[in-house]
Amino acid sequence: MGLGVRAAPFTYVAHALAVAAAVMVLVWNIHFRGGLAIEATNKNLIFNVHPVLMLIGFIIIGSEAIMVYKVFPTLNRNTAKLIHLILHAIALVLGAVGIYFAFKNHNESGIANLYSLHSWIGIGTITLYGIQWVFGFVSFFFPGAAPNTRKSLLPWHILFGLFIYILALANAELGFLEKLTFLESSGLDKYGTEAFLVNFTALVVVLFGASVVVAAISPIHLEEPQGYAPIPEN
Repeated sequence: MGLGVRAAPFTYVAHALAVAAAVMVLVWNIHFRGGLAIEATNKNLIFNVHPVLMLIGFIIIGSEAIMVYKVFPTLNRNTAKLIHLILHAIALVLGAVGIYFAFKNHNESGIANLYSLHSWIGIGTITLYGIQWVFGFVSFFFPGAAPNTRKSLLPWHILFGLFIYILALANAELGFLEKLTFLESSGLDKYGTEAFLVNFTALVVVLFGASVVVAAISPIHLEEPQGYAPIPEN
């Protein structure tokens, strides 16, 4: 049984929240954390690339890939499939680059790697994302499985994809919490502007992810329930 709601309103909400989340994470890392850098004496600037790429590059672009079928319902199926594939590939690459910058910051700052739950889930998520992409490419794009096989695989592809997406969202929340905890233990005001910004960014990401998931599982058009007959005018 469906949710009884159309996908379109949730795609509108998701895009509005995506813009808000992107702006907030950029304000946090550029205004409050000092900016972004590929190379810098201040290694914190290198780390700042990590949350920006993981949210905008990995989660938001990945969300666009998930919603493409609902955002453009009249688009040719093969074209939509190609856009879905390309956007997920971009998200995967940017996510991997984002993880690289976290390792780069740790290695150049003398900080241990892979010691936290956030890092463990992060590596697991990006790995599963890559497996999911390869599976989708081989099964649904090239060389492509037989039509009956694709039909039976599609529900599992969608289910596994949403599981990975929710895992990525949950790990983003862990990342916000971990970073803010470190900052507060180093003297950041727990009730200051930056702390509130980080917490509100995390809340916006939760709402954004929920909108994407609802849009993904909702139909483009509502169908009349079986046995339903419109109320006659007379």
